Amino acid sequence: MAVSRLGVVGAGQMGAGVAEVAGQAGLDVLVHDVSEELCLRGVENIERDLDRMVKRGRVKPEDCDRVLRRIKTTTRLDDFSEVDFVIEAVVESEEAKIGLFQRLDRVCPPAVIFASNTSSISITRMAARTSRAPRFIGMHFMNPVPAMKLVEIIRGLATSQETYEETRALAERLGKNTMTAEDFPGFIVNRILLPMINEAIYTMYEGVGGVTDIDTAMKLGTNQPMGPLELADLIGLDTCLAIMEVMHRTFGDDKYRPCPLLKKYVDAGYLGRKVGRGFYVYNEQGAAIPPVSR
Repeated sequence: MAVSRLGVVGAGQMGAGVAEVAGQAGLDVLVHDVSEELCLRGVENIERDLDRMVKRGRVKPEDCDRVLRRIKTTTRLDDFSEVDFVIEAVVESEEAKIGLFQRLDRVCPPAVIFASNTSSISITRMAARTSRAPRFIGMHFMNPVPAMKLVEIIRGLATSQETYEETRALAERLGKNTMTAEDFPGFIVNRILLPMINEAIYTMYEGVGGVTDIDTAMKLGTNQPMGPLELADLIGLDTCLAIMEVMHRTFGDDKYRPCPLLKKYVDAGYLGRKVGRGFYVYNEQGAAIPPVSR
């Protein structure tokens, strides 16, 4: 079934990014969040990103306007009764995601596919809590969505081949390259990436190096475009912690134990770029300034 109207739940960094690339691909998009303020903030983030692309000559102004006209917002999940495909991009909490999918299960027609953008939570387990396990799949976008080409597709134990093919076709329509990961915590990218970020935080925690020392060493020493602490700020330290906790709890292996300093930063509300403070402090223009002390 070809998707013509996409539903995106969550107007934050990931959800807004998915909506943006879907609008650019010619899809009508309905974005949901719990308040008008959050919906407006999501649309403003899309407008800013499109404006940057216009200034760089990557998008024509008239194309930007067309994309924005395709994106609508709502605070009512009941409005999702008319979408063809749903992508969930809410907080990395299994309880929150399952509750959301159970509400959507009562609203959306049985043929609608539910895709979770989870970074680590079991697709099989979430699918089993709905009435449409064969039409449930993982669709893990990379951050920032408009710039990153990869989508990990994760099949649950009950996911049908038809659902997989339709999901892969949608991802390719959005201009993404796809690969398939087995349904284990962290999948492929975060199974490798998050322990590296966690180890970088341990390196800071144990006084081996400061924030800029660690990031510069990894950028110049391993040719990474962004240091691990800067990347953690981009992902969101709360999301990093949630992923490490899922892997630690599920595998029971201390190599996935979240660094105490990561927990302390999250407790302090230092969640990264989205709040203006993480391992770096961010000014109003989004430029990173290393903190004087940890």
